[in-house]
Amino acid sequence: MRFFLIITITFLFYPIHAQKKTCNCKENYEWTKKTFEKNDAGFQYIIDKKGQETYNNHNQLVLKKVKAAKNITECTEALDNWLKFFRSGHIGIIPLTIETQKLQKKKLRKWTINLPQFEKYISKKTEVDYEGIWSFGSGNTKIGIKKEGENYIAFQIDTTKEYPRIILSITKDNDTLNTIYYAKGRSPYKIPNPKLIGNYIQFGEWGKWKRLSPVLEVNKKNLNNEKIAFNCLNSKKPYLEELNNTTLYLRIPSFNLNQKPAIDSIISTNKEKILKTSNLIIDIRNSTGGSDYTYREILPIIYTNPVRTIGDEFLSTELNNKQILDVLTNPRYEAFDDETRKEITEFYDKLQNRLGKFVLAEKEINIRTQDTIYEYPKNIGIIVNHKNVSSDEQFCLEAKQSKKVKIFGTTTAGALDISNVFSIESPDKNFKLIYCLSRSLSIPDLTIDEIGIQPDYYLDKSIPEDKWVEFVNNILNE
Repeated sequence: MRFFLIITITFLFYPIHAQKKTCNCKENYEWTKKTFEKNDAGFQYIIDKKGQETYNNHNQLVLKKVKAAKNITECTEALDNWLKFFRSGHIGIIPLTIETQKLQKKKLRKWTINLPQFEKYISKKTEVDYEGIWSFGSGNTKIGIKKEGENYIAFQIDTTKEYPRIILSITKDNDTLNTIYYAKGRSPYKIPNPKLIGNYIQFGEWGKWKRLSPVLEVNKKNLNNEKIAFNCLNSKKPYLEELNNTTLYLRIPSFNLNQKPAIDSIISTNKEKILKTSNLIIDIRNSTGGSDYTYREILPIIYTNPVRTIGDEFLSTELNNKQILDVLTNPRYEAFDDETRKEITEFYDKLQNRLGKFVLAEKEINIRTQDTIYEYPKNIGIIVNHKNVSSDEQFCLEAKQSKKVKIFGTTTAGALDISNVFSIESPDKNFKLIYCLSRSLSIPDLTIDEIGIQPDYYLDKSIPEDKWVEFVNNILNE
C-alpha cells in the first residue's frame, strides 16, 4: 500500500522566505533526531544493518558540525549530513527560512541593444546555436539570446525599454558551460545548462523555450521527432499520441494523485484503439513518484499472468497515525474513492490498537489476477531514467511481470523499500523534516533503495535522451 502523495525534495525551488531569523541548531538537531528515531519506518532497519556503534560515532561527528553552525544554511547542511546516514531517497530536511546574507553576485555592465538591428541580424542567421529569439511559458514572453565572444546573454524583449532586463548568462569556462539565472528580487543562481533540440532549447527540468527566429529548415520527419522529444520531456499532463500505424505513445509525467483523472480518461477514451494497436510505449521519465493508486487502470491492459506484489508494514506512532488520518480531509487526496477511504479509516483504527509496533497494511503477498488477457498490444516498452522513484519503481515491478513488457532506459533512482512519505515542521518553524511511515517486506531479499531497478534495454550515453522514444519505437517495430 503506497497510497500517499510523494513529496518531491528539491531545495532550489522550495518556497523560502528571505528574512533574518534566529536558529538554535542544537535544539533543531535534537528535535530532528528524536522525531526521526521514533517515527521513521526505516530507522531501526539501518541501525541493525550498520550497527549501533557506527551510528553513535556518526552522531558525535555531526554534533560537532551542529555546534559550529552559525546560521540556518550551515545548520541545514549539518542536519542533512545526519540524515544521509540512513538513505538518500524519501528523506530530507528543508529550510523554510534563510538568513539575509550577501551572496556572490555576477556583475554585469549596463547593457543596451538595438532591437530592430538584432532582429534583422537573427532573421538572416544560418548557424545553429543559442542565438535567436525564443518564447517560453504561454508563449507571450519573448527572449533574445545574443552571443558576445564565447558567451551568451539572454534578455527579455520589451520594445518600451532601452535597457532590457537580463534574464540569464551562459558563460564558457574552458570546456564547461555555466548558466546563471537573474531573478527579480533575489540573488542570481545556477540553472541546468541549455541543450539544443532542433527548434527548441531545454534547461534540464528548469524550463523550456521554443525558437521563434531564425526558423530552421528541417525535414518533416526531423520536425516531428523534435516535437515528440520536446513534448515528452516537458509536458505536465499525460497524453496519448500515435507515432505510426503500429505504435502508440503514452506519456505520464507523474503518478501524483492529481494526474489520476487525466490518466483514467485517456485509457477510457482510447481503450479500443489501444487494444487494436501492436505496440505501446509508456514513458514515465522524471516522474519522481506519486501513488500506486494512480496507475491502476493501466495494469489490466498490459496483463498476461498473475502479478505478485510484496506487502508493506507501517510503523504505528501517534504522529504517524495522525498523518494517515489527515489524508481523509486533505484536498490532495480527493481522488481516493469511497472504498479506499473506508480502507484507510479501518487501517487507522488497526494502527491505533498497536502503538509502537509495525502493522501489516494488507497481505504479506498479494496476487492480482484477471480473466481477460488482451491480444493487443503485443509489445510494451516502458521508458525510465535515474529520476524515477517510489511508485514509478513499484509500477515497473508490477508491469515487468507481464510477458509483453520490457523496460528501457537507465537504472531508476532506488527509493522504494522505505516509503509513504510525510513531513513535519520543526517547533521553531525553521525546517521541515521529510521521513517515511512504512517499509516493504521485500527487504533485505529484494532491495531497491540505493540500487534501483535495472532496465532490460540499457540506453547508453551514445543515444541522446531526446532520441529515446525514437529508439524504443524502432526496437518494438523490428
